[in-house]
Amino acid sequence: MVLSMDEIVNAICIHMAERKGVRPTDVNVELSWEEDTGYSAEVWIQGRSQFLVESNMIEAILRYLHSEYNIRAYREDVTLDLDEEITAIVNQQY
Repeated sequence: MVLSMDEIVNAICIHMAERKGVRPTDVNVELSWEEDTGYSAEVWIQGRSQFLVESNMIEAILRYLHSEYNIRAYREDVTLDLDEEITAIVNQQY
């Protein structure tokens, strides 16, 4: 299974909204990849900026997989990938 960049952004919006007690529509996310720092996301909530590292992004993706697809995945099942856009590859174990 592959999650698109939009789904990753949605996962982070929902996750951060739950953590901060705001609506998902109040959260803005920009994903990035840098050679020295890897994957990250800058999140804006109520005028404040916060950076998430790859492990935080994967935590949001895991929660999203469970709530939206009823898939219980583990951290080692999710790999972020960069082609033309950032995607999440989910290895499902059955």
